Amino acid sequence: MERSKRSRPGARPSRIAPQSRPALANIAELIDSGGQITIGAIEPVECAAIANDEHDCLAMLRRKPGETLQELLARLDAAIELAWKTEQFTDEINTPPQKKSR
Repeated sequence: MERSKRSRPGARPSRIAPQSRPALANIAELIDSGGQITIGAIEPVECAAIANDEHDCLAMLRRKPGETLQELLARLDAAIELAWKTEQFTDEINTPPQKKSR
């Protein structure tokens, strides 16, 4: 005998909201597609987070004073998304040379 597919009496529809995109999804996608991230000291920067794929350096971020590692990773994730969507690459490490005033 085949079971009925009716819900049990008194069962309510789920109130759980559908899952949004997982945290750091862009970092995961980058790594899954052969890219990489590097986090750590890169002289003279005490802590940096860098994301690149086989073609481009997508983002180079400096850790801000008081910024947690989780916050830095969230900013890196957002910078990766920005690079993919707009081809705007974030570089907080290499600053342009300052013009000398005369």
